[in-house]
Amino acid sequence: MATTPPPHIPQIRLYQDWLAEHRGLRFDDYDALWRWSTTELDAFWQSIWDHFDLQSPTPHTAVLERNVMPGARWFPGAQVNYAQQVFRHVQPAHAAGFSAIEGRNEKGRHVELSWPELRRQVASLALHLRAQGVMPGDRVAAYLPNIPETMVAFLAVVSIGGVWSVCAPDMGTNAVLDRFKQIEPVALIACDGVSYGGKDFDRLGVVAELRAALPTLRHVILHANLADDPAAAAKALADASPCVGFAEATARNDAATDAFEPLWLPFDHPLWIVYSSGTTGLPKPIVHGHGGTMVVALALKTLHNDVGCSYAPNSWGERYHWYSSTGWVMWNAQASGLLNGTTCVLYDGNPGGSKDKPDWTTLWRFASDLGVTFFGAGAAFFANCLKAGVDLSACGDLSRVRALGTTGSPLSEDAQRWGTSQFAAIAKTEAQKDIWWCNISGGTDFAGAFIGGHRELPQTPGRMQCRLLGCAVEAWNEQGQPVIDEVGELVCAQPIPSMPLYFVGDKDNQRLLGSYFDSYPPGHGRKPGGGDLDATAGAVWRHGDWLRIHPDGSCVIYGRSDATINRHGLRMGTSELYSAVEALPEVLDSMVVDLEYLGRESYMPLFVVLRPGLTLDDAMTAKINGAIRTALSPRFLPNAVFQVAEIPRTLSGKKQELPIKKLLLGQPLDKVINKEAMVNPGCLDWYVAFAAARQAG
Repeated sequence: MATTPPPHIPQIRLYQDWLAEHRGLRFDDYDALWRWSTTELDAFWQSIWDHFDLQSPTPHTAVLERNVMPGARWFPGAQVNYAQQVFRHVQPAHAAGFSAIEGRNEKGRHVELSWPELRRQVASLALHLRAQGVMPGDRVAAYLPNIPETMVAFLAVVSIGGVWSVCAPDMGTNAVLDRFKQIEPVALIACDGVSYGGKDFDRLGVVAELRAALPTLRHVILHANLADDPAAAAKALADASPCVGFAEATARNDAATDAFEPLWLPFDHPLWIVYSSGTTGLPKPIVHGHGGTMVVALALKTLHNDVGCSYAPNSWGERYHWYSSTGWVMWNAQASGLLNGTTCVLYDGNPGGSKDKPDWTTLWRFASDLGVTFFGAGAAFFANCLKAGVDLSACGDLSRVRALGTTGSPLSEDAQRWGTSQFAAIAKTEAQKDIWWCNISGGTDFAGAFIGGHRELPQTPGRMQCRLLGCAVEAWNEQGQPVIDEVGELVCAQPIPSMPLYFVGDKDNQRLLGSYFDSYPPGHGRKPGGGDLDATAGAVWRHGDWLRIHPDGSCVIYGRSDATINRHGLRMGTSELYSAVEALPEVLDSMVVDLEYLGRESYMPLFVVLRPGLTLDDAMTAKINGAIRTALSPRFLPNAVFQVAEIPRTLSGKKQELPIKKLLLGQPLDKVINKEAMVNPGCLDWYVAFAAARQAG
């Protein structure tokens, strides 16, 4: 690893220089570049293909075969493979002395994979899965934490055309089965347990439950994650039998592994299934394709996150870290670092220490030890560091950090100013004196970002710098008109390559249409920046966020415009929480709202109706929280639980989540709810009083 990186040239500057040299295109400012990228879609996305030298054994016959949402078909005729793109970096990165992945857990276990070792393990596991009958299109489920072995497993599955899907081991059995039952996996790659907050959590019982509840499973591979020695690993495997150990499945090293090559697959061959929850029903199993995910990831991570290739002269020694759970799409974003030869640096554990011994310096000391250059985490992490009074000068040598990434919820101005002042105090380079914040907002839904960073644009605390290239993002008012300097619905008026191929089990795409395209169905399409509606155009993507686009192009996200819970970067449908809470015999009804708004700390109250004669005391509150923790995750525990007489419902019986959310955010009652459409309007007085007390406090 180089000890003194050369002067940094922003990746987006290199791309613009490339456009000038190879396309003869020069733009006066970023707004002009963005408008070109969102109106000349063929030219822009072809430039991404060429700039990153993507390869296919067969040519594509078009860039965008048909400009329509949903159903846009990109690069027809091209063949790609995510793992093939990763393997392109094995020799040059290794020759330059850079590793592929480094991972550490909170116990101090450190794993470093060289590029050749990454390739060998992927090949070994891929050959093993193929020998078990895993075919292209088969789904492989994983129940694994944020460790190097998970990335090996992912690349092995997709290299042979399998479809990857992972859940984090901090999720309870019910939440995992709600996801995996829908996709009918043929194989499961799991772990025996995880360490978090200073404690070990055995997961062999959950693995057994998954195996029993998933009749399509034909094969199980177990990683002995908690095992400290061979004897402990052997016991874990024996307890989980029948299964094959992960170490055994990745041990092969022979002519077959040397000769292994990932399959060339159609551009839109399914890559992975990720999950995004709505307000009702089961989590949505969203399928993304190899090619679309690759081109969008390269454009986002490289051009906008400014994360370069580790062995490239202009970014020598890039070490990319974004703290994440495998249950969050930022794990997928972390893995995308491998696509352009970046060293990925992983941390598995609690970034805040333990309950008994909180320590918000953990990740910073980790970043110091491993020489991280790009340090990303959820916005809540930086807010916690601010509250805890973290002093970065006591966290080791952070001189290589030149960028801070954040997402998951709006980053407050105070948290951003805290980080900026901390780096100004420890700065060893000019770049650190005004540390660059790469604040991004996107979604699991399309495995990308709509709004994010630009290394050369001004920074304003509390705002994101720009709409991303290729993303025709607008804020629309209630009339469906684009507005500037007003809060509106975040829409994307043009397709992008990583939008979902489909949802698993979604007959006639009804759930896909209802999730993103019902608000602005076919006939709402228009070019970015306004213009008349085009009756021949497809639908327009409604993302479910409130957005303000400032006149200078910077943006603020004001939280969700629907009733989905977004806690610590993980999205969960309210229905999943209700299933857990209302399964308790004491609870008759419940409602939760997530008051994430304008960069304030997320506040999520839970309202419960208990059986007659019962009172919400500490024991009952603990029982409710325990049900949520067990069925979902500790991440989704409410800030407070309140006993109420009734949950407001419509005449058709629907809970009034969004109106109550708006009420609690300060909007007047008569503007957010129609009492005549309610079955129990008398219950609103309590919520009005609660909202007034909260606003006054």
